[in-house]
Amino acid sequence: MSRLKLSLLGAMLIGVLVLLQCRLWLESGGIRDMIKMKEMLAQQAIENDKLKKRNEELVFQIQRLQYSKDAAESRARNELGMIKKNETFYQIVK
Repeated sequence: MSRLKLSLLGAMLIGVLVLLQCRLWLESGGIRDMIKMKEMLAQQAIENDKLKKRNEELVFQIQRLQYSKDAAESRARNELGMIKKNETFYQIVK
């Protein structure tokens, strides 16, 4: 092959390579989108961990209320202001 043909073939190959790299990096579904998705996935995993811990705490509280009479009574007194029969309630105002 002549030098001109080799140069033309080389230029065409470089052009195809540049075109493929542009598509790989810039088009929808390319590397840029993949990086954004990985960041979103990491954020969602953090949020899921927070929600999982919150759910575990709620399950613990539910079980405690179901199986412990003292826990239910304590919650009724503190949060609802309930008192037992024949019990006197004193409120101190400062």
